Amino acid sequence: MKVITVHHPHSISKNDFPPLVLALGYFDGVHRGHQRVISAAVEKAKQLKACSAVMTFDPHPSVVLGHKHKHIHYITPLEDKKEIIEELGVDYLFIVRFTSEFASLIPQDFVDQYIIGLNALHVVAGFDYSYGRLGKGTMETLPFHSRDMFTSTTISKLTDDDLKVSSTFIRECLKEGNVKKARQLLGRPFKMKGTVIHGDKRGRKIGFPTANIELAYDYLTPKVGVYAVRMKIHDKWFDGVCNIGYKPTFKNPDEYSLSIEVHIFDFHASIYGEEVYIEWYERIRDEQKFSGIEELISQIQKDKDKAIHYFSEI
Repeated sequence: MKVITVHHPHSISKNDFPPLVLALGYFDGVHRGHQRVISAAVEKAKQLKACSAVMTFDPHPSVVLGHKHKHIHYITPLEDKKEIIEELGVDYLFIVRFTSEFASLIPQDFVDQYIIGLNALHVVAGFDYSYGRLGKGTMETLPFHSRDMFTSTTISKLTDDDLKVSSTFIRECLKEGNVKKARQLLGRPFKMKGTVIHGDKRGRKIGFPTANIELAYDYLTPKVGVYAVRMKIHDKWFDGVCNIGYKPTFKNPDEYSLSIEVHIFDFHASIYGEEVYIEWYERIRDEQKFSGIEELISQIQKDKDKAIHYFSEI
């Protein structure tokens, strides 16, 4: 997959690309609904003997359009999004830098410059996709703005238990700690990338060594608590139990920093500095403060047993 970053105003010519079938969307999460849009574009490209392409935007439009500085945490930060989109068989990925100047384009200018101008002969997007200033362009207006230069396909709403599969829904699930539901909506486990760093090594002293993870990107983190997870180390997946939170048993309440610690089952190698992935499967319990070390050790063993049982069942 060829990745092209586009800055507005761009100087790209139609002749720079073969005929494209272009999927449009922001695609945070690249969830099951997004996958339907992208896969439809890949399939249509095969039918038309064209190349498939996806257009996404960076940063999140709300960062630019909001009235105050907004720091966004992502379900799939840009680098993760690239990997997932490539796995769907896409030929080209356009990453349009979302600026206030770009956001002010009237719908016709967006279509002229970013669809017709990129040699798209067919466009695929979700039923609620909008474009141009104030989102005035919709899938209903797209045929008018196309100037008969391309055709389009609108992908209908995908629902789960009568609720629309959406990035917003997935965000709500993660904030509630419902990683199981998030996995169902994403079509895969929620995943984060990070590096193993040195911690206070308390886990090792009490018989449950943990890998402390420093996240690689601005992920939306699940609700604090204890989870059954899998961790990828050197291309191999291991089962484990993860505590994400503020370690209230040990921490001074004034030291307010989130930590992610994974106890990997039957694993004894040193992995400091290694790049790892965490997949989130099931929430076990809330984070809690214990009266002493013995109570903590007893609870961690229960958490471990629950996670082992969980993974033996799936």
